[in-house]
Amino acid sequence: MISYWKCKDGFAQINQWKSGCWIKVNDPTEDDLAILKERFDVPMDFTHDAEDIEERPRVDHEAGWMLVFVRVPNKSIDPDGETVFSTAPMAFLIRDDVFITVNYFDTEVPDDFIRWSVRRHISNCKGYDLLLSLMLSTAVWYLKYLKQMNSMMNAAEERLEQKMDNDELMRTMGLGKFLIYFITSLKGNTTVLARLKKRLRTLPHDEDLLEDVEIETQQALDTASIYNDILDRLQEAYSSVIGNNLNRIMKTLTVVTILLMIPTVVAGYYGMNVPNGMEEWWLGFPFALVISIALMACCYLFMRHSKFFK
Repeated sequence: MISYWKCKDGFAQINQWKSGCWIKVNDPTEDDLAILKERFDVPMDFTHDAEDIEERPRVDHEAGWMLVFVRVPNKSIDPDGETVFSTAPMAFLIRDDVFITVNYFDTEVPDDFIRWSVRRHISNCKGYDLLLSLMLSTAVWYLKYLKQMNSMMNAAEERLEQKMDNDELMRTMGLGKFLIYFITSLKGNTTVLARLKKRLRTLPHDEDLLEDVEIETQQALDTASIYNDILDRLQEAYSSVIGNNLNRIMKTLTVVTILLMIPTVVAGYYGMNVPNGMEEWWLGFPFALVISIALMACCYLFMRHSKFFK
């Protein structure tokens, strides 16, 4: 779907294209792509690249167009009701007074930016400033989702302190995967921003806005890296706890096995088909039982006072 947005006291939708407006293309059909080709001579390979979920952040040029790919964050709910964080490519195409964004995947960045521009009564935002503003909004949404991840990590940690549960451990592993996605995407966006900074030196743009984008993107990257380190240490700690609990269980089972071996040995000795002086003694069985209990007690006391239980 193609929509046109003009910035005047915030972005508002208009019926047709005007010079300097924002052409927002969401999940385009073949007819939409044909319109972009016929009216604006947009290179089709650029738009098709945006359809690839694995498309990396980059900057390219062709036929007077500047193509910028950044990865934007998104959030969804899987069939099991679990929150899933991921990233997806978003394409920016700029040439003269034409500014186009192409997005095949759901993300809150463009619509939230439009609402923000209305609240802040933005009166002039087009061209490269619009590109930088959308990249700034992307970094802000990374930070918002990272805060949600942090809350999920804290909740999982509290539940794991009460009870070690496989589902909670799997959730923490899933959060680690989401953080890796964010870190990888933010590193790519940082590289794109560095290349854009060099190209924008001779082009009209807001220097303060460019600096804000750099700061927010770097902050999002640092935050994701910190959360990933915390989660790694948390998982290592729980792995150590699980290993320690397993060692304690195995030690207990070993003690029980050793203690149960004593009456087995005694019964085996007195039960052999050889004369041992207890065949006709009416206290033979109680005597064997007392010996077994005494040996078990001695063995238990020995292990208790040794380093075996430490």
